[in-house]
Amino acid sequence: MGADALASPLTTVALPAALGLIMFGLGLSLTPADFARVGRRPRAAVVALSCQLLLLPVLGFGLALLFGLPPETAVGLMLLAASPGGTAANLYSHLFRGDVALNISLTAINSVLAVVTLPIVVKLSVAFFQPGELSVGLRFSKTVEVFLVVLGPVALGMLVRRLRPAFADAMDRPVRVVSVAFLTLLIGAAVAANIATLKDEVVGLAGVTIAFCILSLTVGFVVPRVLKVARDQAIASAFEVGLHNAALAIVVAQSVLQRPEMSLPAAVYGVLMFPLAAVFGLVLTRTAPREAARAIT
Repeated sequence: MGADALASPLTTVALPAALGLIMFGLGLSLTPADFARVGRRPRAAVVALSCQLLLLPVLGFGLALLFGLPPETAVGLMLLAASPGGTAANLYSHLFRGDVALNISLTAINSVLAVVTLPIVVKLSVAFFQPGELSVGLRFSKTVEVFLVVLGPVALGMLVRRLRPAFADAMDRPVRVVSVAFLTLLIGAAVAANIATLKDEVVGLAGVTIAFCILSLTVGFVVPRVLKVARDQAIASAFEVGLHNAALAIVVAQSVLQRPEMSLPAAVYGVLMFPLAAVFGLVLTRTAPREAARAIT
């Protein structure tokens, strides 16, 4: 998929609109109590956030070097690593008996922190990998753009929920359904328009994106369990840490950084993460009885 194709109006206008609708739907389901909940059970949240904010950029950096990625692709992988968890984490956590309330809290807090952490990771990545003439300083305008992409729709959704809670409850599910359908349609259209070149990109990036997804999920589960976090909370952490907001990474690469080629890792990852997460969840289900037996003995 070439830069011109990636930078088409389909992805530079319609995709940000779809992301805005998704984040608005997230806001409709959030209240200040979701943030306060973390304060009442901070251990699991602190461990999960540490994995997300500290370990994943290191993991992404190591994989970029190990796979010898080109500079633009390497920065794109780091952008993906710095993106917060996506709304899919809530669904997978629910399916595989995770603490969904913890997922909601982590998504909310991660989205706020990403306004600061994402530009920092991108700046450091650009300084190291030096992709062409791109210069990404922590300019106020860039921070504002990330803020508008990440938090603007969420804040609007939360405001609607506060002012019209009944309306927010009624619209929560329809907005989620429409936003997912809209996003699926856009991705399908983009794939159809660039099917030949997309095949080449998937082949070239499948290895590193699969490794990144599996390792992210594993880190998100194993680290909390080693630190004695409850299993259901560790499951929530696994999906929050392992299922990134690929749409956000794509929008930031294309609309904020204006480097469409940097969105390729997120685009490939966005296709592969769903089946990989499902398999990971099934593995967790199979290992649950054995873990319980060890706990008894």
